Amino acid sequence: MKKQKLTDEDYPTTGHVWDGIREYDKPMPRWWLITLYLTIIWGIGYTIAYPAWPLISGATPGLLGYSTRGEVAEEISAVNALNADIEAKLLATPMEDVAADPDLARFASAGGSAVFRTYCAQCHGSGAQGFKGYPNLQDDDWLWGGDLTALETTIRHGIRFETDDDTRYSEMPKFGEILEHEEIEHLTDYVLSLGSKDHDTISAEHGAALFAENCTDCHGENGEGDREQGAPKLADALWLFSSDREEVTKTITFSRFGVMPAWQGRISEAQIKQVTFYVHQLGGGE
Repeated sequence: MKKQKLTDEDYPTTGHVWDGIREYDKPMPRWWLITLYLTIIWGIGYTIAYPAWPLISGATPGLLGYSTRGEVAEEISAVNALNADIEAKLLATPMEDVAADPDLARFASAGGSAVFRTYCAQCHGSGAQGFKGYPNLQDDDWLWGGDLTALETTIRHGIRFETDDDTRYSEMPKFGEILEHEEIEHLTDYVLSLGSKDHDTISAEHGAALFAENCTDCHGENGEGDREQGAPKLADALWLFSSDREEVTKTITFSRFGVMPAWQGRISEAQIKQVTFYVHQLGGGE
């Protein structure tokens, strides 16, 4: 006997009626209920087999012992094993000889690029073009030197990084605590004149004597700078913080004290050599 199809009138209602519209109390479709039960069973099975529930200091490990961190670690170990020979060759090769070996140069450049994007691009830019207060690594204006040895030393020990005893270190006085406001204005005009920027000629003449008395020990008599002290060259068009009057005055008055981390101990020896080679071959290395 054919089962008679139920109509809406055959179902009870929930008792909710709104503007003549009644809410029927119909059972859920069988396919929907089966799907729901299957997902519940799958979810319970997943939480038993895989890490799932957070605990105080971790999560339930799961019966299978699977770990995404472990999977990544295995992939890294596999890559390191493949690169072990050429990495050992890189470590044994003096920095100045790396470019002479095409395979070694490619390995150093590719690895250095990855290291740079991971650790250095936040400050120096993805293309090493620098930002205000962060040096451009594509030009030939280097505070501490741009040859391979100088670059490796800077990367290894950082700049003004107090926890490294061999860090690059220099500190410019805050001349706002030493000179009068008018003297700082004269000194600003003289510094601007060194870089052929707009300045007051008479004021700059007064500033020359102040510069000779206070600044030449670090920046040189003609503003040529001193890499041994990390003192920037003032007689060119390249400025770390901008060459407008306000910024120059601020630098003289309050000084600057940028810090770069020491990467020794934070990245591997091979990575230090790789990023040194990469930065040097960007175009600004000497």
